[in-house]
Amino acid sequence: METAAIIKTFREKGIINIKEGNGKVVTLLKPEHWTDEMGKDWTYLIFDLFQIRSLCVPFSEVSLDIVEFASKPTIYSSPVNHLVSNGPMNQGNLRFSLIREPHWNKLLFQLAQPVLCGIDKEVTSDFQSEVKFPLLSSSTKEMFLGPEGEVKIIKG
Repeated sequence: METAAIIKTFREKGIINIKEGNGKVVTLLKPEHWTDEMGKDWTYLIFDLFQIRSLCVPFSEVSLDIVEFASKPTIYSSPVNHLVSNGPMNQGNLRFSLIREPHWNKLLFQLAQPVLCGIDKEVTSDFQSEVKFPLLSSSTKEMFLGPEGEVKIIKG
């Protein structure tokens, strides 16, 4: 992965398209560049557990533990923080995922902010990576996490 070029392009344009190891195109977008016309099927990607605070209402320890100790790639749906005024939300909830895969986590760390991710948005790729994107795994789970510790498995 050409990390330096990816970071530079992302900072300049606010969007990058990376063809990952499975051949799918992963679009990373600065949240402030998202518009309603882009659809609601985007997921916020974070590299650190503490970034949840900037996206979602405060969590109970139970919900934080679920995110921290998840063994498989998981997409969470949770009530949005009132500070997030614009973004892909569904009935007051947003989707996010803590990316642990080392190469993708490092890229997100260097981007230094939560970013939106769209998969296969019918675009050409700017960059290519041999590393598979973790959320495209067949073992990816989806869960709802509520601020009071409510948990609902959406896709297990």
